[in-house]
Amino acid sequence: METRHWTYYDRADLKKWSGRIDGTTEEHLRWHQIIHCIDLRDELDLSGSYVLLGFACDEGVLRNLGRPGAAKGPEILKQTLANLPVFRNKKTKLIDAGTIHCKDKQLENSQDALGFVIHLIIQRGGFPIVLGGGHEITFGHYLGLKANYKNKLGIINFDAHFDIRKPQHEIPTSGTGFYQIAQLEKQLNYLPIGIQKISNTQVLFDTAREYQINWIESQDFRDRNKKVILDQIDAFISGIDHLYLTIDLDVFAASYAPGVSAAAFYGIVPDAFFLDIYTHIIASEKLVSIDIAELNPEYDYDNHTAKLAADLLFRLVIA
Repeated sequence: METRHWTYYDRADLKKWSGRIDGTTEEHLRWHQIIHCIDLRDELDLSGSYVLLGFACDEGVLRNLGRPGAAKGPEILKQTLANLPVFRNKKTKLIDAGTIHCKDKQLENSQDALGFVIHLIIQRGGFPIVLGGGHEITFGHYLGLKANYKNKLGIINFDAHFDIRKPQHEIPTSGTGFYQIAQLEKQLNYLPIGIQKISNTQVLFDTAREYQINWIESQDFRDRNKKVILDQIDAFISGIDHLYLTIDLDVFAASYAPGVSAAAFYGIVPDAFFLDIYTHIIASEKLVSIDIAELNPEYDYDNHTAKLAADLLFRLVIA
């Protein structure tokens, strides 16, 4: 193991998992009552487990001139997840594997550490659920997946932004992740959903076309287009071997997700149509990991955004 990566890692703390207790028998249980907190430096078998990992970082957001605060996202999201119910028919195994922190503005090193830890989780049989943190989470997450999966890896990104900007002076940000991935891949297998014209410059659309990326714009993400959207998603998944799903919470309208690094007034509504699409994606047998990006508690109202993120992860775990 490369010890330098552990500089950015903190083990999980069971004291941070607390909540309501209605009883201790199976039908009463909530996540905080069944979660196992571990130290990844121990050689543990994670087979069959959903493994939560925090990425407490918003240095990429700051470099991208966004509003800070997402570094606090993982802790708040874990607090929100704590009270979710457990359903006895699922036999759910939940593990908190701790948190990667971005220390001293060392974004690149923290991304390397994130990749290293995700690699370990997958090697040991776990399914990574990574909690951000800014969308600089993408590149680190990708590094960990690429270390395990040598066949074609595809990424679906719910996001108002392409995040395919070329780094200025070779300095990565929260908006450069997919450009960085493209430099390491012969072909970028990438499907962005929820793109907004108001949030992306012409050069970003041009770059997407250059890399032969097909995308779904927010204005077209409507129930009347459901068959076309599902066909596009299915065609994308059929062309890859492994699927990584990343959800930037700024894809949602600000009334539903105010607590993000770059709020969008308009955006996707997390209604029954969205949930049908989301459920269809997470049902894929090719799905190997997921992350939630850009939860910014500094701007959240009554934990609306954290509760939305928790709901999405709840649906994954009980699916």
